[in-house]
Amino acid sequence: MFHPFNIFNETRGGLNDFKRLNDKRNSLSRLLRRRDNGGLFPSFSGARPMSYAQMPNDLEAFWMPFTANRQFKAAPRLLVSAKDMHYVAADGHKVMDGAAGLWCVNAGHGRQKIVEAVQKQVAELDFAPTFQMGHPKAFEAASRVAALLPGDLDRIFFANSGSEAVDTALKIALAYHRARGEGSRTRLIGRERGYHGVGFGGISVGGIVNNRKFFGGLLTGVDHLPHTHNLEKNAYTKGEPEWGAHLADDLERIVALHDASTIAAVIVEPVAGSTGVLVPPKGYLKRLREICDKYGILLIFDEVITGFGRLGSAFASEHFGVLPDMVTMAKGLTNGVIPMAAVGVREPVFQAFMQGPENAMELFHGYTYSGHPIASAAAIATLDLYREEGLFERAASLAPYFEEAAHALKGLPHVIDIRNIGLVAGIELESRPGKVGARAYESLVKCFEQGLLIRTTGDIIALSPPLIIEKNQIDELFGILSKVLRDID
Repeated sequence: MFHPFNIFNETRGGLNDFKRLNDKRNSLSRLLRRRDNGGLFPSFSGARPMSYAQMPNDLEAFWMPFTANRQFKAAPRLLVSAKDMHYVAADGHKVMDGAAGLWCVNAGHGRQKIVEAVQKQVAELDFAPTFQMGHPKAFEAASRVAALLPGDLDRIFFANSGSEAVDTALKIALAYHRARGEGSRTRLIGRERGYHGVGFGGISVGGIVNNRKFFGGLLTGVDHLPHTHNLEKNAYTKGEPEWGAHLADDLERIVALHDASTIAAVIVEPVAGSTGVLVPPKGYLKRLREICDKYGILLIFDEVITGFGRLGSAFASEHFGVLPDMVTMAKGLTNGVIPMAAVGVREPVFQAFMQGPENAMELFHGYTYSGHPIASAAAIATLDLYREEGLFERAASLAPYFEEAAHALKGLPHVIDIRNIGLVAGIELESRPGKVGARAYESLVKCFEQGLLIRTTGDIIALSPPLIIEKNQIDELFGILSKVLRDID
């Protein structure tokens, strides 16, 4: 079947194939000149054709993550540039970023301070190993991150993604107990509907069904707390729900079942983002902390999404007043400019590794790009922007306005719940019979056509704009979404 993007893949047959290749190029040129509504993508009503210059040579080679590849490539939505609150699509229309890219562009796009820091670092030191060597920027970045974390979360281990940060934290937890002579503590506790990346550790403690079921048995010795989502009790709650703190007590049941001497750590997202913005009930996280303390279990907060201002404070642990033993972070650490992640570790946990000979490696773990010079430079510049522009405080001040705008969608067709905290909101839609996710996906496509980028998971729309958003842009964001929701079936 002819696909316009395949023409550059078919040069392997030798000179005899050049005529066929030229015929396809001519067909493509004719297709590009057509002015019908279907344009380049006649299978998708209303899609805008791209110019020849904007078109990639080939869409087939890239196996896209978390994407229905065939559906996308039949009608691609390509972004070619970005500045501040907006992307520019391949056809030239502006698209407001209502999702901070993928929860990561907290300071907005194309920030000159970060651009210049990266450019300077590439020219000065493009790579340096951090195995038995070091470079100044990594140490500076670690100190800057530690200064933002609450309590004695003073030690920073760098990774390259949220998935790596989670697997790092889980390994630290296991090694910590072994270092203290409690090697029997190997069980890990996650939560239903939790998302902790896509490493084998992360999907094992995670609780999103599709992320788990295709990959066999995963890690053994893992259990899960119940999730806290209850539409009947908590629909349309603004901020933390009143109902559900008691669900943390299920950890007591798990301890009784397996015995505390076998349990290493509990990991949860303070606010579960990727599963559809689940805000913790009042007192829930504090109760988890109490139970973990009671039984000597480490508590890990996955703050890959909530870190760096999303809730109006540097970290959600500060917002909720609960100090975990470890915090994972990524995304907003470099404003999404370059991959980087980290694990913040409390001092007593770190010191447990420091009891052996000084010439002995304390943790047999790390990545080639841990503390990469360019990522470190991007992180330092990003943290400078957060501080200089008061973006965390800005998020806190905008949160009430954002909340009211989100809840104004109540009563629109198919909307069955709205939940929010800080500058994040989830709008849950009633699923079409036998077509879970179809309604939200249609909303995503139509929002893009109308100039708004949203994130969807199942039939839940997630909104998490850059923290630089203005009130009039909040109005515009929810105005577009409201119109789209009114129009879909």
